[in-house]
Amino acid sequence: MRTKHLILALFSLFLLNACQQRQKGVYNVMDYGAAGDGKADDATAIQQAVDACSAAGGGTVLLPSGHTFLCGPLKLASDVNFHLEPNSRLLANPDESVYNESAFGDNRGEGMMWISGKDLKNLSITGTGTIDGNGVAFMGKELEDSYELKPVTDFDPRPHVLTLINAEKTVIRDVTICNSAYWTIHLVGCYDALIEGISLLNNLKIRNGDGIDLDHSRKVRIADCFIESGDDCICLKNRREFEEYGSCEDNVVSNCVMTSRSCAIKIGSENMDVINNVLFNNCIIRGSNRGVGIQNRDEGTVTNVVFSNMLIDCQFFSDVWWGKAEPIYVTSYPRAVGNHKDAGWRFPKGATEGRCGEVSRIYFTNIKCTSENGVFVGGDVPGKVNHIYFKDVDVLLYKRTGYPGGIYDKRPCLGEGFVHDSTYGFYIDTASDIYIEDSRIMWGDTKPDKAADGVMQKNAHNVVIE
Repeated sequence: MRTKHLILALFSLFLLNACQQRQKGVYNVMDYGAAGDGKADDATAIQQAVDACSAAGGGTVLLPSGHTFLCGPLKLASDVNFHLEPNSRLLANPDESVYNESAFGDNRGEGMMWISGKDLKNLSITGTGTIDGNGVAFMGKELEDSYELKPVTDFDPRPHVLTLINAEKTVIRDVTICNSAYWTIHLVGCYDALIEGISLLNNLKIRNGDGIDLDHSRKVRIADCFIESGDDCICLKNRREFEEYGSCEDNVVSNCVMTSRSCAIKIGSENMDVINNVLFNNCIIRGSNRGVGIQNRDEGTVTNVVFSNMLIDCQFFSDVWWGKAEPIYVTSYPRAVGNHKDAGWRFPKGATEGRCGEVSRIYFTNIKCTSENGVFVGGDVPGKVNHIYFKDVDVLLYKRTGYPGGIYDKRPCLGEGFVHDSTYGFYIDTASDIYIEDSRIMWGDTKPDKAADGVMQKNAHNVVIE
């Protein structure tokens, strides 16, 4: 009998030790004083959990199920898995006064940081909980297809959801990130990052509400994501504020579903360096203002970009949003000199006007487009946009909104921001070495305004149509 009791005691001790081992390295934010009631600001408690986890050599910072953690600015750290259990929510504090660290360094005119980290390694954000940017709390009144932005001068308090600068080996997986007041995920100078299986669901009426921005970042993979955003869903760029981090190269996007009021997939407009070696494959774009856009507006170059196996559906929206339902858009124009709140950051130091770099070797293969407008390719001078290839690209054109057609959008640029002309399947304006092969232009039952046939060539050289 004693032997039986001894065996049971030893077994119980074994289970207790196993349980303790499973909990080792887990830092529950409620153990650090987080209330999780959605009312008290839990930023201090969550920060203590993150710092303790990193200082101990790494582990998991846990936001448990069934709680809403109201939170002001928060800094992540190396070797931390920031994990949100199902039915947990991290909610941005709606008090604008708590956000005072700029998302763009000395340029304070384009939003502040909420969740951030710099010079990190081995960071992950995982789980099926929700990170909520509380975006509408930072907006002005609601308009027809947007929110009015509150007036600002050189300081914009709207928080970006997540800003990571110079991070290596980052994983963001499975979480829902929603309702951003400004950019949502901003990777600056990052190397070896994976964003996989997330739902990024922003309010479609919030301007500047980008989904994922890859800024001077390399070796990034974005896969199997669902993204809705008022501004660009996925954008590659090289901002001048972070020029020390170099080029944006060797990035892959695959198997994503997107909707945007601006451009679902965009390269630019800010690009003062090199964007090179990029693949976009197996994506669906629905109900967007522009589908795929290369919008080069600075001295940087865009080369070796492949778009393949895509379904693109576009329509007109108001002039609040850049784009005029162009399913595919490839351009390079110098940006305008303006009095925008961040105009001092748009040009090289000491320059009073901008210039734009070359866009070349861009490939579109097996893409099916449905829109109120056609493909647009254009540059400021002959040869600036060159070697653009379209193979098996179908364009179905038909009218579906009350907005006027016969227009293409060149903004932001010097001079007239729009091209007023007929609606063509392909509009080639000041570009060279354009190849259109095995592609079709079709018209729906309701033709777009000023519908015209085929391909417009204006100041174009060596346009080859097979």
